[in-house]
Amino acid sequence: MMPEEPRHKLSDRLFHWIMAILVITLLGTAFLPILGLKFDWIPIHWISGTLLIAAVIFHLCRALFVHGLKEMLPTAADIKMSSAPEQKYDLNQKLYHWSVGTIILALLVTGGLMMAKIDTPFWKRDPSILTDWNWGIVYVVHGGASMLLIFFFILHIYFAFLPEHRTLLQSMIFGKPVGQQDNQNDK
Repeated sequence: MMPEEPRHKLSDRLFHWIMAILVITLLGTAFLPILGLKFDWIPIHWISGTLLIAAVIFHLCRALFVHGLKEMLPTAADIKMSSAPEQKYDLNQKLYHWSVGTIILALLVTGGLMMAKIDTPFWKRDPSILTDWNWGIVYVVHGGASMLLIFFFILHIYFAFLPEHRTLLQSMIFGKPVGQQDNQNDK
């Protein structure tokens, strides 16, 4: 019998964990100074944000050209809650993915605009690209999306450690649930 393909390929797992590290770094550099921990957070924040933009572009290319969007689009069967067991993702996972994806895109667009306000080795600051009113909108969207991301991050961690989701967590670490190959050899 042929071994079953992993639930998550190595490139997808690496993307997930790189994105997790970048998001935690961005949240830390954004909120720790507010909580009183003083350090030079701006360079860490913009570099992590730039790396996250690159990671998301990689993910979008894989989603469009390798996996296809159909894997993550909700279907009528999902909505009727009668999704077939061969589906990789259920409706809740798809909706979570689209929600977090929308939040991340809002953060990347607003964060990318905000980088115009800092000097980097690649460009000189130019805050005149937007009016004060428009900068206010950018900051409100960025801050609100950041707070939503914290909520979804906590939700993700909570569900990852539920006993009924243990196999999903193992597959995100190892590609397959632990012991799956052993069970196949017993058949």
